[in-house]
Amino acid sequence: MEKLIITAAICGAEVTKEHNPNVPYTVEEIAREAKSAYDAGASIIHLHVREDDGTPTQDKNRFKECIDAIRKVCPDVIIQPSTGGAVGMTDMERLQSTEVEEESLKHPEMATLDCGTCNFGGDEIFINTDNTIKTFGKTMMERGVKPEIEVFDKGMVDIAIRMNKKGYIASPMHFDFVLGVQMSASVRDLVFISESIPHGSTWTVAGIGRHEIPMAAAAIVMGGHVRVGFEDNIYIEKGVVAKSNGELVEKVVRIAKELGREIATPAEARQILGLKPFLNK
Repeated sequence: MEKLIITAAICGAEVTKEHNPNVPYTVEEIAREAKSAYDAGASIIHLHVREDDGTPTQDKNRFKECIDAIRKVCPDVIIQPSTGGAVGMTDMERLQSTEVEEESLKHPEMATLDCGTCNFGGDEIFINTDNTIKTFGKTMMERGVKPEIEVFDKGMVDIAIRMNKKGYIASPMHFDFVLGVQMSASVRDLVFISESIPHGSTWTVAGIGRHEIPMAAAAIVMGGHVRVGFEDNIYIEKGVVAKSNGELVEKVVRIAKELGREIATPAEARQILGLKPFLNK
């Protein structure tokens, strides 16, 4: 079985310090949380950025500040900017995160690509039309950015496959199954959706809230990969807020060790995902 890739979604766009005071907003806090996750065993940092007051932003200069700060303390980690942004942002606002240049990278190695519209609750609708998906896919291909295809239900897998056949998403594809929002977070559904992707694809699961660790454990056994972090869940156990993203990563590492699954380094994760070797100057 492949080694386990752990992604840490360290802050998201919606969770706040009122939910958990350890949620990072500032550049320094972002770097701190990235390092805590990296030191614990995460090889990918899934990155949203905030203004210092916690307001979500897709400003490419803010992304560059945060990426540079993370790179100083986690030299070889895979940094995966989000193109999700926040509800109401335009396509071009959301794509700013893929414009960031590092010293040794023209563009980020990876970024997220949401393959469908999602109901987030109440009146909040996260809109991703077919034309949006085409624009994002084409832009990422032009910039050499590997998309992590975010899917919230089985229909989004089908959209991704259709976009792949039309040439907007390259093979092999990598999926992130976000379960517990629109599609239920159960082993039955994880088996169903993971068996729906093309042969040769890779996948990660992100269970939301109380589903985070049960879905992680299932993925470890099934040969998939795992995402944890404050974006998806702020608790280390029922009623106890996590002190850091690293604490959540450590929990997954302990489970993986008990189940006999080794943890991938960033270099090994790049090989599994088909990314180029990283040369940090």
